Amino acid sequence: MNGRRSSRLPFWLIAAAILVGLYFWWGGSLRDARPTGGPPVVRVVEARGDLAADEKANIQLFETTKVSVVFISTTARVRNPFSRDVTNIPRGAGSGFMWDDKGHVVTNNHVIAGASGARVRLNDGRDYAASLIGTSPAHDIAVLRISVPDKQPPALLIGTSADLKVGQKVFAIGNPFGLDWSLTTGVVSALNRSLPTEDGRGTIEQLIQTDAAINPGNSGGPLLDSAGRLIGINTLIFSPSGAYAGVGFAVPVDTVNRVVPQLIASGKYARPALGIEADEELNRMLMSRIGVKGVAVLKVAQGSPAAAAGLRPAQVSQDGGIVLGDVITAVDDKPVDGVPRLLARLDERKVGDTVQLTVRREGKDLKVAVKLWAGA
Repeated sequence: MNGRRSSRLPFWLIAAAILVGLYFWWGGSLRDARPTGGPPVVRVVEARGDLAADEKANIQLFETTKVSVVFISTTARVRNPFSRDVTNIPRGAGSGFMWDDKGHVVTNNHVIAGASGARVRLNDGRDYAASLIGTSPAHDIAVLRISVPDKQPPALLIGTSADLKVGQKVFAIGNPFGLDWSLTTGVVSALNRSLPTEDGRGTIEQLIQTDAAINPGNSGGPLLDSAGRLIGINTLIFSPSGAYAGVGFAVPVDTVNRVVPQLIASGKYARPALGIEADEELNRMLMSRIGVKGVAVLKVAQGSPAAAAGLRPAQVSQDGGIVLGDVITAVDDKPVDGVPRLLARLDERKVGDTVQLTVRREGKDLKVAVKLWAGA
């Protein structure tokens, strides 16, 4: 011992300080968490109130109409180049809806085009082989038929499209990407749109444009108004990627209502026609030459309504050029700016109806009445 007092704290004092610190730390932790096996921690979550009126309406519409919407799967027949065996492989899928109580299903023509077979699955899971009744590629409409022994799904209510307004609320039901019975909502974005058919050989006129999401697999499904009535068939999207980009199109129900009964009755659609021959590519060249919007009558079929009305066809000059005859510029005072528009104007009428053509003849406009017949 050197007589100096030690500066180190006694061991018992250090141990006591550690124990006191552990006590307060462990006690605070217990206030925030319970040990395993203790009673569950109950968290109070504020209950949500009643659904809004528009939400209830959407739910009711979906529950009421989804039973009339179907899932369509198609197959293609493939021959093995080595064994020569023929097998059916999955080809694609789309949507459709019940048209009547006789098992007729309406869809897009492009959903079943090129397929060797098709099956229809109902909302309740029942699955049936479908037979093809008829198609109209010009309108992208097809009719299938299934035989349902009992509990036939109800047909959709049929609305109208002539009185649609931009901004009107719409609902699309279908099977996008195979995700069955999906609902999307939106509005009518525009009316009377024209787009080329999928094969690029024609133009579908008077389409409804909507921002309701439409994706691959929605094709053939119904576009509905807020009362659950059919106002169109979802048919096309405008998208570089092939997926929804905010712009979808539907064939208007007024067109569907003209085409489908004929497909059911005869398997084909006879378009109301004048009995003339016209060519869109040549027509564009001729109209640009004379500075007129219309359709040049190239030929008139013998015995046709056009012949009876005295329409004059184009002639070939001695030097091989074309000398124009009549140019149709309007149907029932509705302008015509090309062959697709002329066909659409005539398609608004029925075989046997009489239309009034505005015709440019030798630099003058005149009116010609023509009774429509059944075209090819």
